Amino acid sequence: MKPSTLRLGMNLWPPFLFSGVHVAEIAPDWRYARVELRLRPWNRNYVGTHFGGNLFAMTDPFWMLLLMHCLGRDYYVWDREGRIEFLRPGRSHVSTEFRIGDAVLAQIRQATAGGDKYLHWFENDVVDAEGQVVARVHKQVYGRRKPDRRPRGAAG
Repeated sequence: MKPSTLRLGMNLWPPFLFSGVHVAEIAPDWRYARVELRLRPWNRNYVGTHFGGNLFAMTDPFWMLLLMHCLGRDYYVWDREGRIEFLRPGRSHVSTEFRIGDAVLAQIRQATAGGDKYLHWFENDVVDAEGQVVARVHKQVYGRRKPDRRPRGAAG
């Protein structure tokens, strides 16, 4: 699947579409994504700020999805744990970015080379239109190299 196809599909996915989440960009190499959340009457909480569940939802699948595509089909990748810290009220358009660097990919590949599982914590900030941090999200992603399923002696 191409990043542009996934981006379009996610923007039409009802949980994102109806909550105001917009996937603005997924890089062609799957190492970067930018997601936005517009403040609308239907996604505000009782006091008129961003609903916390939407702030978490806008970040939820991206570390796993990006890492799946960066590591390729030879790896299992799952979300394992997540938490969010609400730091200030979100009263405007908010956004967040996800970046996976070479060092992280090398670390995961090295840790899973023997078939062991590896748990990696990612962190990203949700910022408002003025660049103020509204929330900080922590996601733990599980990675494991899949066992080689080729018969013994088969050429690779």
